Amino acid sequence: MADTCGQVLLGSGLTVLSHPLMYIKVLVQVGHEPLPPSIGRNLFGRQVYQLPGLFAYAKHIIKIDGKAGLFNGLAPRLCAGTIGTLVHSRVLQRCQDAGKYEVSGTSQKAEEGSLQHVVNETTKEMIARSCATIVTHPFHVITLRCMVQFIGRETKYSGVFDSIVTVYKNEGVLGFFAGLIPRLLGDVLSLWICNMLAHLVNTYAIDDSMSHTGEIKNCSQAVTGFFASMLTYPFVLVSNLMAVNNCGLAGGLPPYASIYPTWVDCWRHLSLEGNMSRGNSLFFRKLPVGKTYATDQKRFF
Repeated sequence: MADTCGQVLLGSGLTVLSHPLMYIKVLVQVGHEPLPPSIGRNLFGRQVYQLPGLFAYAKHIIKIDGKAGLFNGLAPRLCAGTIGTLVHSRVLQRCQDAGKYEVSGTSQKAEEGSLQHVVNETTKEMIARSCATIVTHPFHVITLRCMVQFIGRETKYSGVFDSIVTVYKNEGVLGFFAGLIPRLLGDVLSLWICNMLAHLVNTYAIDDSMSHTGEIKNCSQAVTGFFASMLTYPFVLVSNLMAVNNCGLAGGLPPYASIYPTWVDCWRHLSLEGNMSRGNSLFFRKLPVGKTYATDQKRFF
């Protein structure tokens, strides 16, 4: 219990610190570009048009809403983080206990570090993460909509409880789970890719006789995790767009977004436009050739 409370406190602190980053990332994902591009230079010294980065975007938000404006949607996100940690911890513990009972009834046990052991542990983690994601997704939807309100200066989603009532009245129960399927698929794929790649690297590329083997394996886990998150980023983008799609906010309507019947249609549309990585980077944001972006007053090339 103490470990869970510590995880909740640590997670809440990290959530508060990282919230402005996520806020700006979501606005970029939706396609909101309130500032015109500027001329800059790439790594090779060539002049290119660049979209505003993280700090320029943050200054724009502060200019309009003050520093507190960087924390729009923080309350439902904290609720999601706290509940998600509790659910994940409880479900993972149940899975581990069930695994112990199964092992006690058999004579075989997967050796630690073996492929079977990695598959077993990844399966338990997948179940725990999926349960936490499903339970907390309604708060995730509210968080995104609180953020996207910045585009049209709406106040439709003003608090956690009021937002719950608003979603239920307008969209029913299904409204709380908008964008859930691509989010679940992305989480599951990212977890399996990360753990399988880490297992291959630790088994075939790292010699146990090497010094600092433990630190190297931890580093490989972090690297494969980053790689997996890059591969599955389109699922995150599509999930976030579907969470605000046609919800009555300006950010979920044209010209910022098309009305997508399903998340597959959203994926296809983004793929055809070449926008599957939109919002993946908040630094060195080069203006794509031939792309247009919606601003507060006009569209620019």
